Amino acid sequence: MNEFRPKKPKSHFLDNDRRRDFRLEKLFENFLWSSRFLVLFAVVSSLAASLALFFIGTFDVVKVVLELFSYALGLGSKVEIHGEVVGTIIGSVDVFLIAVVLLIFSFGLYELFISHIDAADNTESSNILDIGSLDVLKDKIGQVIIMALIVKFFQVILTMHLETIMDMLVFAGAIGFLSLALFLMHLGKKFTHDIE
Repeated sequence: MNEFRPKKPKSHFLDNDRRRDFRLEKLFENFLWSSRFLVLFAVVSSLAASLALFFIGTFDVVKVVLELFSYALGLGSKVEIHGEVVGTIIGSVDVFLIAVVLLIFSFGLYELFISHIDAADNTESSNILDIGSLDVLKDKIGQVIIMALIVKFFQVILTMHLETIMDMLVFAGAIGFLSLALFLMHLGKKFTHDIE
């Protein structure tokens, strides 16, 4: 009876092997593609850190406003609070900028790895979610970080006491380099837009 069974060609077995390999490859690729959801840990963590910093910045500003009310009513013990108020408010701006960095980072990661945020299409927001690649995300975050560093520099400068000519020269040089950095950042953005 075995003599009458038609012999299957070698190509038949190769096709079956290929099909098995293809199924295994497809399963692995599906698993690999699904692993992108691990990015959600970074998205949620960045969002939580951003919310925490927004809360801290808001708390600092509210505290300063309450101190100002007590100072205005003559209940405050401090005679001179101008420097402290300005320093705290600038510090809050710095905290807000870092919170924005974390927020942009969480938006960008979600858009790049998970899905387009459809809710953003229905709003008249800025192009903050216009993130097409990791390079664009790095550029956006880099710009906000530079602004945060500039604000921090301004906060530190307010507490400095300039006593010698050398202090004044260092202060002027720092402002000059800061202005140059802002100019180069603006020039880089303009150059990038011209190329696109």
